[in-house]
Amino acid sequence: MQDPNEDTEWNDILRDFGILPPKEVKKDMADDLVLHLQKETSAKPYESMTLNQLKEAEDDFDDEDMRAMESYRQKRLEISGDQYVKEVTNAEKDVWVIIHLYRTSNRMCLMLNQHLSVLARKFPEVKFLKALVNSCIQHYHDRCLPTLFVYKNGQIQRKFIGIFECGGVNLKLEELEWKLAEVGAIQTDLEENPKKQIVDMMISSIRNTSIYDNSSGSDTKQ
Repeated sequence: MQDPNEDTEWNDILRDFGILPPKEVKKDMADDLVLHLQKETSAKPYESMTLNQLKEAEDDFDDEDMRAMESYRQKRLEISGDQYVKEVTNAEKDVWVIIHLYRTSNRMCLMLNQHLSVLARKFPEVKFLKALVNSCIQHYHDRCLPTLFVYKNGQIQRKFIGIFECGGVNLKLEELEWKLAEVGAIQTDLEENPKKQIVDMMISSIRNTSIYDNSSGSDTKQ
């Protein structure tokens, strides 16, 4: 007699018509199925989302989910050296990638990480990453930190190496945003360089001082 549990096309037809009972599932296979279903139902929806989808879905999450989602987002931004080629050089086509090489002992590196975290939320279409420099480059000199590399299609479009090139120790979030916008990596809504206001104030102050000094000199001569 033919085994009703045998995998044959005829048995499948008989099962479809209810002539044969459903095929028995082995216990270990059933256990695997249960575990898989439990994992699927317990997994948070944001764990399968892209960074862009995470931003779009923020309104649908409660406070607890938002905290967990933010923690998850930050973990996705951190890579190690052995992931560099996959996540940076071989990133998706036409996607801008901004990676920060840092050390936790460097205060400006930590500040830059905070700024980049905010920008990652504002510009989810851009891939913001960070990596401990020692996991990528051994014996990297402190004077080269922070280091920002801006990639597109596997090519470096711009390098910012060291404190001065990265914007200085008093770098503001808006100044970093403008700096990356000048490269073309992000589409900012800022209308002008935030540093322009500071420069204009300094020039105005110098001019006023010069006018005052000239005026005082003229009075003295009289």
